[in-house]
Amino acid sequence: MSPKHTSYDVVVIGGAMIGSAIAWWLARDPDFDGRVLVVERDPSFEFASTSHTNSCIRQQFGVAINIAISQFGVAFIRDFRGFMQDETAPEIRLDGFGYLYLAADPAKADRLRAAQALQASMGAGTRLLSPGQLAAAFPFLETGDVLLGSHNPGDEGCFDGGTMFSELRRRARRLGVEEVTAEVTGLTRSGDRITHVTLSDGSSVACGDVVNAAGPAAAKIAAMAGLALPVEPRRRFTFVFEAETPLPRTLPLTIDPSGVHVRSDGALYMAGCPPEHDGPADPRDFRMDHEIWEDRVWPALAARIPAFERIRLRNSWTGHYAYNTLDQNALLGPHPQVPNLMFANGFSGHGLQQAPAVGRGIAEQIIHRGWRSLDLSPLSVGRVLTGTPLTETAVI
Repeated sequence: MSPKHTSYDVVVIGGAMIGSAIAWWLARDPDFDGRVLVVERDPSFEFASTSHTNSCIRQQFGVAINIAISQFGVAFIRDFRGFMQDETAPEIRLDGFGYLYLAADPAKADRLRAAQALQASMGAGTRLLSPGQLAAAFPFLETGDVLLGSHNPGDEGCFDGGTMFSELRRRARRLGVEEVTAEVTGLTRSGDRITHVTLSDGSSVACGDVVNAAGPAAAKIAAMAGLALPVEPRRRFTFVFEAETPLPRTLPLTIDPSGVHVRSDGALYMAGCPPEHDGPADPRDFRMDHEIWEDRVWPALAARIPAFERIRLRNSWTGHYAYNTLDQNALLGPHPQVPNLMFANGFSGHGLQQAPAVGRGIAEQIIHRGWRSLDLSPLSVGRVLTGTPLTETAVI
């Protein structure tokens, strides 16, 4: 189905979590009365990063702006009905079991100390745990090789991202946002502006602003405007398993020094890891590396938690990170060379938890031409041109 109009004030490319958040924040703002078109190639979202996410949120980052973004994300989750201005809106569940980082070498332990100091200075409840404290708090963990742990027991954990996504998308449509099923095949650039967006059905719409919210395909969209973007799809594996002997308490999302992470998932457990050779992938490549479960994941789980020697794999899938190769942080806002082309890309696995703050910020850029509620300028896409990374080391 072609768009209803030949021109739109804003065209959002990508209708998953980030695109839907941007569209909703735009449509709800009383200072905005324009037309918004969201272009999504797959309305089932079967292969979207949003659909394959583990749906978690944390404040244990090493960069201040990421901590602030997640703090707003928690506030948004906790007061979802208030933000929707609708007491009939669903509550968004947040299971606050926390994240638990384990360091087994001095350099990583030093990074945990530095990150904890930053997090604490911003009000996060992160605490450092010695091997003895870890053993007391989590007696099922093998801590013989661990030098230090970092755990935030509040405002971190798993939330109902699926409900949040569906509500934002539905409410954006209710507020007048138009969705069309199509693929963007071209951007027409005239000087420093994008004037038209061409769709796979052959239609072309004029635009005021364009938002690149294309997830792992972000670089492809940027290239249509003659711009380079250091974002590539990278495969990530998720495994859901059952333990013959369940643990005596909820397992925080535990990041093992091996690179494997694991957490409670109701009565089951969820683990994940990158492939052995972590490089760019075809955006249509959702192959599962079945050997990695037997060769890497299960051995790491059993070594860290001996009770996990007897487990049964129940499900597995492959998703994609939209991986920013510059510094593993989001690339946000207007491009210096094309100011009406907005970027919301390169989240490197953090997109779902950062969507509330990013959606609000991009909407503010479009409406007010600046960051208002939260200064997201440290994540400006302009750092690609200057080659100035803002590196986030706490990437899982």
